[in-house]
Amino acid sequence: MDTTASPLSYRDATEADVDGIVALIQSAYRGESSRAGWTTEADILQGQRTDPQGVLDVVKSPDSRLLTVEREGRVVACCQLEHRGTNAYFGMFAVSPVLQGAGLGRAILAEAERRAREEWGVAEMHMTVISVREDLIAWYERRGYRRTGEMTPFPYGDERFGVPQRDDLRFELLVKPLA
Repeated sequence: MDTTASPLSYRDATEADVDGIVALIQSAYRGESSRAGWTTEADILQGQRTDPQGVLDVVKSPDSRLLTVEREGRVVACCQLEHRGTNAYFGMFAVSPVLQGAGLGRAILAEAERRAREEWGVAEMHMTVISVREDLIAWYERRGYRRTGEMTPFPYGDERFGVPQRDDLRFELLVKPLA
């Protein structure tokens, strides 16, 4: 991680953050801007990654929080944490493409895990990743997540989640013990 950069600050997103967070998530995963980072899904999905209603639903949900990460007053990343009984779900993770590869994602993931463990007392963190994203899955495996082989279908035909460019997309559950 770049130790010369100013520190990160974390806060829960508010309704006022919704449009900026949608733009951040879109820039990290879809379209030409996403190609500046390594998390792009531009070759497998086009269209939107999320929409204002989807982000607002997370902000307003009593069991979720949308952690907004700022540096020097600018939103540079975000992630969703959802309390699901004995585990937490980690999603909606995005780091500004121009800042990827410098350790921000690793630091934010560790902070999200710490908060889920300390604030909710959960034993595991769960997430779903598109199964063909081998590079991304490998990144999570290096951080202690394991593939479960448990798959759920991709929502083909629902353009709120994008326009698939291939017919073999599905989500795989990844799990990490937090104890």
